[in-house]
Amino acid sequence: MKEIVIISGKGGTGKTSVTASFAYLARKDCVLADCDVDAADMHLLMEPDFAYKEVFYSGEVAEINQEKCIKCGNCKNVCRFNAIDIIDHKYVVNELNCEGCGYCPRVCPTDAIIMKKMISGDLYHSTTRLNFPMVHAKLKIGSDNSGKLVTKVKNDAKKIAKDFDKKYIIVDGSPGVGCPVVSSLSGANYVVLVTEPTVSGLHDLKRVYQLVKKFGIKAACIINKYDINKKISEEIKKYLSENDIYFLSELPFDDDFTKAMINKKTVVEYSQGNIKDKIVDSWKKILEKIGD
Repeated sequence: MKEIVIISGKGGTGKTSVTASFAYLARKDCVLADCDVDAADMHLLMEPDFAYKEVFYSGEVAEINQEKCIKCGNCKNVCRFNAIDIIDHKYVVNELNCEGCGYCPRVCPTDAIIMKKMISGDLYHSTTRLNFPMVHAKLKIGSDNSGKLVTKVKNDAKKIAKDFDKKYIIVDGSPGVGCPVVSSLSGANYVVLVTEPTVSGLHDLKRVYQLVKKFGIKAACIINKYDINKKISEEIKKYLSENDIYFLSELPFDDDFTKAMINKKTVVEYSQGNIKDKIVDSWKKILEKIGD
């Protein structure tokens, strides 16, 4: 079982479209894990059935028992996150601001404040329209700890892959370099970086590769929309060569990416031209690199 993670230094590079295409090509041999939990959108292409749902708890939030509260104001005075509001002459917790530090219960003279586990999101196990398993999640608005939710998604995907003897776990990682990306990379066998030829695309590619290097994972790169700025595309290729990052392919700007999404299909299903051929060839090269 090999874990292939597709990430990008920034959003909007076409990472999810590429990941979905790889999953389409692998189909019965893969489990798809959507680890972009902050802005999950893989379900738009894969139409999962949401067969299993699990509430995900992470962190704590304060809760004030109004019957015990004597309105002394101690909690509001010590809160450094402005998480205690006064509404209708009652002290109430603003859950979006509460950091779960646990200081307010310590200063409450009547033990009116407790710390309760916070619902951070929902986790799903599904079968996609293409009849392979998918593990995905949705982070609750305003919640943090997305890195922990990503870890849960990956662990569940690994268990399903093991139980059903799947050859690949294909992971749609989060963009950027934060905790969700660290969690996406943990345990990976191979990383595919998807970038675009813009100043920010090259800058963020360099940032995210520094993170990949710390994990010691072999990486490859796809330059999407390479023809919108061929000068920066050449700069990206130079950077790849200097850092021993395998250059998979360069994809031209093509409306088929957008049209495929509108039709709820992967681009390799929708397109019958150059884009499809290049993505198929990229997948074959990945399998060669991981020894399959």
